[in-house]
Amino acid sequence: MGPIGVLALQGAFREHRASLERLGVPVREVRLPEDLRGLSGLILPGGESTVMGRLLRDFGLSEPLRRLAAEGLPIWGTCAGMILLAKRIIGEDTVHLGLMDIAVRRNAYGGQLDSFRTELNVPGVSPAPLPLVFIRAPYAEEAGPRVRVLATLKGKIIAAEEGNLLATAFHPELTDDLSFHRYFLDKIK
Repeated sequence: MGPIGVLALQGAFREHRASLERLGVPVREVRLPEDLRGLSGLILPGGESTVMGRLLRDFGLSEPLRRLAAEGLPIWGTCAGMILLAKRIIGEDTVHLGLMDIAVRRNAYGGQLDSFRTELNVPGVSPAPLPLVFIRAPYAEEAGPRVRVLATLKGKIIAAEEGNLLATAFHPELTDDLSFHRYFLDKIK
């Protein structure tokens, strides 16, 4: 397996890198289009989605990422990364990568002060309840027919996958639990 890329323009990329390194996986920080060569998968971390979307365009990464996704590269977006992947952002006219057939609501759980932790069973990812960290988190209000919903919280979609794409509204990289990172690596294998 080639390295797993972690988009390293802004946000929680160091934490994802540390989680992957704990699993013994080679990691490459992605800042420029040439950093995408030879990757087995890519993580779009949490952070500020509007800033990250602008940086994707400024650094010439948007089109190469769309092409790689169409070619089947596994891509996982966490929190802001979920927003980057979405084909629709509720209440906004623009989208970033527009890859996954979900409609997301930004900051759906409120601002920084409304951040929270919970535990939830996510069948297929872990037999035990998983610790979930939500920080200014989105959720998906709608999912297309090819999207498989992995987890909901109070009726809202917080984890989903569509083919080679995975999206989570929460931050697995901010916990000690590596279940979602393992799940992503299993998609790659």
